Amino acid sequence: MALAPFHLAIPVHDLAAARHFYGEVFGCAEGRSSEHWVDFDFFGHQLVIHQAPQMDYQRAAHSNPVDGHEVPVPHFGVVLGWQDWQQLAERLKARHTRFVIEPYVRFAGQVGEQATLFLLDPSGNALEFKAFKDRSQLFAK
Repeated sequence: MALAPFHLAIPVHDLAAARHFYGEVFGCAEGRSSEHWVDFDFFGHQLVIHQAPQMDYQRAAHSNPVDGHEVPVPHFGVVLGWQDWQQLAERLKARHTRFVIEPYVRFAGQVGEQATLFLLDPSGNALEFKAFKDRSQLFAK
């Protein structure tokens, strides 16, 4: 079965800053919009940013320990191809992005080995981008 694109709507307290972040930092094409929301082509998925008051979880994210790092919860993101992930990591580094978790390989030499990085958008929404050299490891136990 072909992978279906997801739709995710998230709150942002500064629509202009979020529009710049998703449009310029990630290079996501804009779709429809109004004065209160914007659709983005987020790596083939539909991400909608909605103007809303900042939520408590955006001010101070909870975290859980994973592989020696504090992973912010909640978070969302995309599983990219290995080369695409490397290019994104380099693009973000070149833009002097402040990472929550710097790009690295998690679970090295173990089941589920993956490249990962975490960052926050201007409203405090946590994002994770990951990649597997062996995509069959995505749901491996």
